[in-house]
Amino acid sequence: MTRLHSAFNSPETKRRYVRRLFSTIADRYDIVTVVLSYGFDRRWKRLLVEEAMRIVDFLPHTPKVLDLACGTGDIALRLSDYGIKVVGLDITPRMVEIATQKTRQASDSIASAFVVGDMMELPYPDDSFDLVTVGYGFRNVPVLDDALREVYRVLRPGGSVLSLDFNRPTNMVVSAVYLGYLTAVGALLGAVLHGDPDTYRYIPASLRHYPGAAGVSTLMRELTFSGVHYTPLLGGLMAINRGRK
Repeated sequence: MTRLHSAFNSPETKRRYVRRLFSTIADRYDIVTVVLSYGFDRRWKRLLVEEAMRIVDFLPHTPKVLDLACGTGDIALRLSDYGIKVVGLDITPRMVEIATQKTRQASDSIASAFVVGDMMELPYPDDSFDLVTVGYGFRNVPVLDDALREVYRVLRPGGSVLSLDFNRPTNMVVSAVYLGYLTAVGALLGAVLHGDPDTYRYIPASLRHYPGAAGVSTLMRELTFSGVHYTPLLGGLMAINRGRK
């Protein structure tokens, strides 16, 4: 059994695999997200940020925003361009290092703070944030229910969560083509960039174990989030989930 397949044997094996994987790909993460999405990644993140701004614009106070699985800081920095100071959290130290470097280079934006941390055990007290954003994060956690509970805990009453991620198409033919594309291109990128085809084949593999946008919405409702819905993107191949405490 390959390391990739064994990654999904238990929450602990997934935790270890994901930590090792993202440490490996951190320095090429920005390039790969653009290649795999044919450049649409920037547009999807812009849509997430625009939705976030519609939420915080109604707040009577300075918003507190937490960006989970912040990666190299794209979402946090886009929010900073609107004058929002964001705390970005990621489990991979190298990702946080790159995000911090980007912040230092963006002298015209409000500085965001980036920290290493686990979204399964957020280092913040209850009712801390008005908004939590998540970019490609829920699909990678060892236990999705527990991560959602942590998000709910740190949100202030009335606070919202927005999550951008790959979706699982309901049409079997579309799903097969979509996963086949991600597997083939991911294998090529993994072999060329890292000498390991499994490196980016993790994405379609993780999708097969992910409930998709509809499943995430169901879990959110079960955990007493309100205003739960999702917006399909790219014909349902991607989606933005939303919920409120």
